Amino acid sequence: TTVLAQQHYSNLLERMKDFPVTVEMLSRFRSRAEQRRILRDVKSGNVDVLVGTHRLLQKDIQFRDLGLLVIDEEQRFGVSHKERLKNLSPEIDVLTLTATPIPRTLHMSLTGIRDISVIEDPPEERYPVQTYVMEYNRDVIRDAITRELARQGQVFYLYNRVRTIEAKAAEVQAMVPDARVGVAHGQMDEAQLEDIMISFLKGELDILVCTTIIESGLDMPNVNTIIVEDADRMGLAQLYQLRGRVGRSNRLAYAYITYRKDRVISEVAEKRLQAIKEFTELGSGFRIAMRDMEIRGAGNLLGPEQHGHMEAVGYEMYCRLLEEAVRELRGEPARKEDMEVTIDINIDAYIDDSYIGNESRKIEMYRKIAAINDNNDVIDIEDELIDRYGDIPGPVRNLIKVAYIKALARSLGISAVTEKKDSVIFTFADSKKIDFRAIAKTAEKYRRQLLFSAGASPHLVYKKPQVSGEKLADNIKILLQDLKSYDTG
Repeated sequence: TTVLAQQHYSNLLERMKDFPVTVEMLSRFRSRAEQRRILRDVKSGNVDVLVGTHRLLQKDIQFRDLGLLVIDEEQRFGVSHKERLKNLSPEIDVLTLTATPIPRTLHMSLTGIRDISVIEDPPEERYPVQTYVMEYNRDVIRDAITRELARQGQVFYLYNRVRTIEAKAAEVQAMVPDARVGVAHGQMDEAQLEDIMISFLKGELDILVCTTIIESGLDMPNVNTIIVEDADRMGLAQLYQLRGRVGRSNRLAYAYITYRKDRVISEVAEKRLQAIKEFTELGSGFRIAMRDMEIRGAGNLLGPEQHGHMEAVGYEMYCRLLEEAVRELRGEPARKEDMEVTIDINIDAYIDDSYIGNESRKIEMYRKIAAINDNNDVIDIEDELIDRYGDIPGPVRNLIKVAYIKALARSLGISAVTEKKDSVIFTFADSKKIDFRAIAKTAEKYRRQLLFSAGASPHLVYKKPQVSGEKLADNIKILLQDLKSYDTG
């Protein structure tokens, strides 16, 4: 982040040179005397834009009138860090930037706590990074480095062990004797690290053997091959960020994501490696984040954990509680508590990847379908699906049908629709709210196929014809519509 702050500072100086804007930077690259001077200028209001690392979190910084906070590489900051930054000024506007939102932030945006904008169009003349997930193979790695150097490019060699990184650099040097090899890691002296990074940026080094210090947003257009060792020990968002260090020009870039030969990889690590292999197109960060949320869970919005599953209350209950809190904060009226309805029939009802491939749009569509209340909602959703994605596949039609059945059942006070071997049971939630006249009229229409059973748990028994799946769902829907047409409640 220190090197990234330096890059942001240089870019802002260049962009603001024709405007009356004073830009300063705070990081460990600044001497103590320089830091004291900058702190005085910030307090007096002589600095318009302050770029910094975690150094901005320290208590000795006082702003005269802070209006906008921009957090780049948001996934590098903890919850307590971000809350402390927001508390610097009560009316502050906050813009967070990241290619891979952490699960907690992503979930906050999906549930309406935060607004989210997705930049899907890459800069001109950019190509997806060619990604190879493989066992470590010395010959393949040597060929990859040689090929990159042959086109006057540079290479990141990521080795995340500071203790043995010098030995690894010597090994890389032996592999490619003519190359100029440098080493960079976070435990180096500030001046030494700055010299190494500037030398690499100027093209004085061919290969930089480094730790994940390069992960955060560095922009080096001439580096178009990255080799990552022991990738199974890294997080999914981390791997995506590392891959993003290459392919920042109009050249085709390569990423070799490797793991040790014959190592037993955990199931979670395997999922991460599969995802980085699967999502290679430009702008996949959002989909990577969605997959990361699936793997790690959405975290705790009321506490500091940025990932983890809501095991105590369950996901649906968690989302409902969250929605209620958001509505209350926005001053919107609370939703009438909906009765829980369980639909247990044997039917394929889901949205396949081949129909809606984008994870966020798929979740959005699931939410819309789950919110169906009447037949007009069904027609609207079917029209939208056909308009956006083409003809509706059977499982998606079934999903819409099941959601409509659930809405009909709820309106009739039915809490469960359960398929048995040769019948379907409709269980009522409250015996006091049953419309017996509507049941009698419907039973008369269906003759001996529909029976009502009173008692501790009143229910209707529908003796189903020899149909299943989609046909049975149609029959259940029609029966509930008939019951609804006679209902006076």
